[in-house]
Amino acid sequence: MGKIPVSVLAVDDEETILETLTHALRLQGYYVETAADGLAAIQMLQAFPFDLVLLDIRMPQVDGVDVLRFAKAQNLDAEVIMLTVIQDVNTVVECMKLGAYFYVPKPYVISDLLTLMDRALERRQMRVRGKAYRTELERRAHSSKIISRNESFLRVLELASRAAPADSAVLIQGESGTGKELVADFLHKNSLRNGEPFIAVNCSSIPPTLLESELFGHEKGAFTDATNAKQGLVEIANGGTLFLDEIADTSLEVQPKLLRFLQTGEFRPVGGNKNLKSDVRIISATNTDLRREVAAKRFREDLLFRINVIMLQLPSLRERKDDIPLLAEHFLKIRAGNKEPKRLDERALEWLMKYDWPGNVRELENVIERATVLSQGSLICVDDLALPLGQRSRVDSSIGTSAGGIRAGSAVSLSEMQRAHLEGVLKSVEWNRKLAAKILGISVSTLYAKMRAHSLKELK
Repeated sequence: MGKIPVSVLAVDDEETILETLTHALRLQGYYVETAADGLAAIQMLQAFPFDLVLLDIRMPQVDGVDVLRFAKAQNLDAEVIMLTVIQDVNTVVECMKLGAYFYVPKPYVISDLLTLMDRALERRQMRVRGKAYRTELERRAHSSKIISRNESFLRVLELASRAAPADSAVLIQGESGTGKELVADFLHKNSLRNGEPFIAVNCSSIPPTLLESELFGHEKGAFTDATNAKQGLVEIANGGTLFLDEIADTSLEVQPKLLRFLQTGEFRPVGGNKNLKSDVRIISATNTDLRREVAAKRFREDLLFRINVIMLQLPSLRERKDDIPLLAEHFLKIRAGNKEPKRLDERALEWLMKYDWPGNVRELENVIERATVLSQGSLICVDDLALPLGQRSRVDSSIGTSAGGIRAGSAVSLSEMQRAHLEGVLKSVEWNRKLAAKILGISVSTLYAKMRAHSLKELK
């Protein structure tokens, strides 16, 4: 699949020079727009996200220095090369200080200009992707590596390792907190795209009206707050992997556009009139039964077929309890940094093994983090564990009772158990929704939805 064509704005008030330059650049495969003066150049920069600007310095009314100053003040991504017959060293130095990549004296040799353009575009690519790479480095630094000795989880990883080198779309299914992003990261690191960006977006955390713009970008003025053009994540991730977490939460308006991108690699920024292309591998994840969503007409069946070429089903933590000691030890080491890590006493570990972990690995990590902070000595005991179920000071064969009076393992429906657990967590943190969501390993919006579903309200 072809790369997105490089867009160039050529600015010169000499018509013959502008025509010659435009012709030469188009022969090289560049997408070229032109402006005959500085004011027109500014208007073009406001309307379209160019990769490179070839800018004459001496022009009537608004000169090239002013255009350069505008471009940098607006934090535009375009690299700027100045074209000049001016021999004034001070002017050239001013342009370089303002952020111009370099300058080319007129008359110039087109081959020399093309070489300089290649270097400028390399710098731009590094700068534009810098933010994505910084996010990637931070994510790798703070995310724990995959740790498991559980047979069912290792079978999933074995399938993932076979799927990784292919470019096929992968759908990862599992409850919240089971490590879907870690597995997506595993797929990317073991793919042929591992030197390119890995961009993750949580579809449930972005309002439906803004998700299209986040994915595909927008042009200036496309909507009320679009004061500048913006690149979409599919463009920033070009050559790499785009991870769409909670894909079930994409709206029916965005789904057909996402489907078209998966089919053709083409997309159109919001408010744009030109199709662009991007070569991206799509990995999706959900904690929702998408077939049920299809039956309820909330998710397109053809989109499900596209994202579900390979499906990985992650087991919950209660299905891999043999991993709890390993994971707890790992999180204790992370919290310790360069210090000696704290340890769990026998009764605390027994408690962790008996708890059902509805928030999965993410909840376990949060519990360990809080226990590390709150415990007084080097040993973490039962009383340091902030678990909502049971009496922390007493461990027996059945984990206490929740706020709703339901004993874990009792003959009650999963819905009743979930309601009791939600209520127990909320009460334990005095109905602090944000903290409760963190403990449960879900978003605040998901917590509110579950509270509504179970008619849970704080009693004043």
